[in-house]
Amino acid sequence: MALRTDYPWWPTLGAPMQDGLGRVLDHPFLVGLADGTLPREAFGYFVIQDTLYLGDYARALALLAAKAPDGDAGTLAAHAGEAVAAELDLHPKLLADAGIDPDLMRQTRPSPATTAYTSYLLATAAQRPFHEGLAAALPCYWIYQQVGAALEAEGSADPVYQQWIEAYAAADFADTVAQVLDIVDRTVATLTEEQVAAMRRHIETTTRYEWMFWDAAVRGERWPW
Repeated sequence: MALRTDYPWWPTLGAPMQDGLGRVLDHPFLVGLADGTLPREAFGYFVIQDTLYLGDYARALALLAAKAPDGDAGTLAAHAGEAVAAELDLHPKLLADAGIDPDLMRQTRPSPATTAYTSYLLATAAQRPFHEGLAAALPCYWIYQQVGAALEAEGSADPVYQQWIEAYAAADFADTVAQVLDIVDRTVATLTEEQVAAMRRHIETTTRYEWMFWDAAVRGERWPW
């Protein structure tokens, strides 16, 4: 499913995500995921950290739902539940199929990149106006859907990695992202230029965190002690 990019605000708010997407797709993690050369250790690191991330991402969406206009609160609350469902259903299977013990999800602490990213999301959702929290959450939606769509066109030589690709290339996930883009559209229509500029700053920041998240998996990022 091709997502709309003809929103009036897209040249302003979509540009940093589009730039980030190009950088992500060129990253060794995604290149290795597509051609099947990504080490299983890096994939396992990513899946475990993504599980930890999704728990806080769901909390951030719940905070946004509490601040959202009535017509959008239910959508964001539903998405918060879907994030938890993805954590509980998809990730243990991916780890098991990759030959990695799913129990490691309960034994691993969030990495520096995960901690930084989720702390930023939660702080923005809790402490800033709704439109800023929405902006901070947007790149995770859009970039993952675009990564799934781009990699689906190539497929992966590794069947486990192909499972991951198919999950994010799925039509229902594209529908979820389209719902959020429509919420952004309704929100931006009520904002001043200064408020839209604040949204762009958050989008730039969390788009960079997206790249850092992939990069941490390749490097096996650890706390110094």
